[in-house]
Amino acid sequence: MKRITFSIIVVCLNAGDKLRRTVGSILAQSYPHYEIIVKDGMSTDGSVDKLPEDGRIRIVRQKDRGIYDAMNQATLLAEGDYLLYLNCGDYFYHEKVLEKAGAWIGTDHASSEIYYGDIYNRSMETKIPSNPRINAFACYRNIPCHQACFYARALMRRRAYKPKFRVRGDYEHFLGSYFEDGVRPVYMQIVITSYEGGGFSETEENEQRSAREHKAITEKYMRKGQIFRFRLMLLLSLAPLRSRIARNKNLSGIYNKIKAAVYRRRG
Repeated sequence: MKRITFSIIVVCLNAGDKLRRTVGSILAQSYPHYEIIVKDGMSTDGSVDKLPEDGRIRIVRQKDRGIYDAMNQATLLAEGDYLLYLNCGDYFYHEKVLEKAGAWIGTDHASSEIYYGDIYNRSMETKIPSNPRINAFACYRNIPCHQACFYARALMRRRAYKPKFRVRGDYEHFLGSYFEDGVRPVYMQIVITSYEGGGFSETEENEQRSAREHKAITEKYMRKGQIFRFRLMLLLSLAPLRSRIARNKNLSGIYNKIKAAVYRRRG
């Protein structure tokens, strides 16, 4: 079995104590074959200086043009076989995530350039299952978030994030990898990240921007007939209502359990 190495990239700007806790969850991993790259956009709050001294941590202080530009800068320094991007405030779900992911990818002979799993949303107090079967409709509707994805270093060097997509940069990257590069992501039955929720992309202003960027990205990678068919399928399956249920803290747990059961049945 191939031994897999990881680069865990954390981008930050005045993140306060969230940065220390996120890095701490990485250092607690049982799997030893990883590095941590902290890409700091010139913080002034002293948060980076509070990180422990550890040979596995590399700190890069450099101005950037936003989250995705910062990720690109860190990617150029990464040495691991696979890269995972964690936001400040997000943690690994448990201490054996990298051990399990390394075994899964190694057993699969690193045959895919994207491996992904599930996340736990702390603000909603529920596990959110990822779709185990990625096809064109899944790409339109619901891809795994970047905190749940391990990307091959070769892919990230070949296809960088586009910073002009301030909210949907990871979505554009995923669709480009799927439709243009022919990458076929592989699902792992692992909860990868404890996701903070309520972050940058979930403000009202950025949700509006997200809708505009989603339209631009899908029109770039999909045919008009596909988009029309997928929109009709979403309407007929009551997708707007299901989205509201998924965002309701009292109902999201039940909803995601049903969704996970449906995914298992399809699989």
